[in-house]
Amino acid sequence: MQTKITIRNEAQTCYIDIEGTIGVEEKHQFERGEKRVATFEAFRREVERIAGVAATNVVVNIRSTGGDVNDALLIYDTLKSLDARITTRCYGYTASAATIIAQAADEGQREISDNAMYLIHRSTCSTDGNASSLESKAELLRKTDEQLARLYAERSGRDAEFFAELMAENGGEGRWLTATEAVEAGLADTIIDNQSVASEGLATDTAPQVKDSTTAGDIVRYLLTRLAYRIEEWIDRLYEKHQAKREAKRAEKEAKKAEKEAEKSEPEPEQEAADSPDVAPDVAPDVTPDASPEQSEEALPKATLAAPSRSAIAFDEGQRRYAATDVKPTEDPSMNQPTASANSRAYADDARAFGKY
Repeated sequence: MQTKITIRNEAQTCYIDIEGTIGVEEKHQFERGEKRVATFEAFRREVERIAGVAATNVVVNIRSTGGDVNDALLIYDTLKSLDARITTRCYGYTASAATIIAQAADEGQREISDNAMYLIHRSTCSTDGNASSLESKAELLRKTDEQLARLYAERSGRDAEFFAELMAENGGEGRWLTATEAVEAGLADTIIDNQSVASEGLATDTAPQVKDSTTAGDIVRYLLTRLAYRIEEWIDRLYEKHQAKREAKRAEKEAKKAEKEAEKSEPEPEQEAADSPDVAPDVAPDVTPDASPEQSEEALPKATLAAPSRSAIAFDEGQRRYAATDVKPTEDPSMNQPTASANSRAYADDARAFGKY
C-alpha cells in the first residue's frame, strides 16, 4: 500500500485520501518521494490549498493501518481547525494512529465501511539508551495512552477507563473490532455499504502511480532503510575504534624504539678489575709465631673477604705462586711442662748470659 494524502475538490466538497503508513518520510517509502505525501508537513502544505477553496464539506477517506502518533495528532488538530463540515470514512484495516484522524469528524460524521476492521491499542516505540532514558520513554508512552483514551472518550460519550481497558487487551496489542463493534464502542457513528461508497466515488490521481504494494512491504522497506542507517552508524563507530587501536599500537611501538635507542647511546660500564686475570692477587698477611691468637683471627677474615672479589683463576694462580709461611723451629714441650712465651724465653736467655760473668 502506498502512503499518500491526496486532495481533490468537487462541487463544494473537498476529498482528502490518507493511505499507508502515517508519518514515515516519503523518501523512505517511495522511489519518487517528492511526489508523495505521508507526513504532517506535507499534509499541511496540501491543506493550505483547501483554505483557498470555498468548500463547505471535507470528506477524509482513511485506508491506513496507522503510523506515527505525533503526525496523526497534528493532522487531527488541523482538520478540526477547518471551517467546514468534516466527515471521516474508514476502509479496510483502520488501526492505531489512523483511528486518531478518524475522530476528527463532526458530530455523527464518523463513518465506517461494513467490511472494515477497527483496532486501538497501547502506544509502542523502538528505542535504546540507559535506565533513565528508558524510564522517560515509558512515562511518555503511558501519558500518550492516557491522552488517546481521553480523546476517544470525548467523541464517544463513554469514560476514558473503558477505552484504556480496550487498548490494554492482549498485552496492550488491543482487539480487532468489526464495524458493528466499533459503532457499539462509540468509535464510529455510521456504517456505510459499498453502494454509498460507489456513489460518492473514491479519489483517484490523474498522475501516473507506482503499482501498489502491500502494507507489509511498506513496513519491511521502512525497517530495511532504518537497519541500513543503523548499520552505517555501527560501521563508523567500529572504524573509529579500529583507528584508535592502531594509533595506540603505533605510539607503543615508537616508545619502545626510543627506549632501545636510548639504551644503545649510553656508555657501557667498565669491567671490574677483579674480573681480569692480569690483576695481581692480594698478598696474604704474614703470620709470625709471635702473633697473638686475637691478631691471627683479625687477619684471617681480611684475607678471606678479599678472595670472593677475585675470579677463580686469579685466586688459584695466587695460591700456587706463594709457599707456606716459614716459622722458626721450636722443640715440642713435654706434657707437664708449661708452654713458654716469647718473653719467658727472652728472660731465660738474659739470665744465662748474666751467669757467664
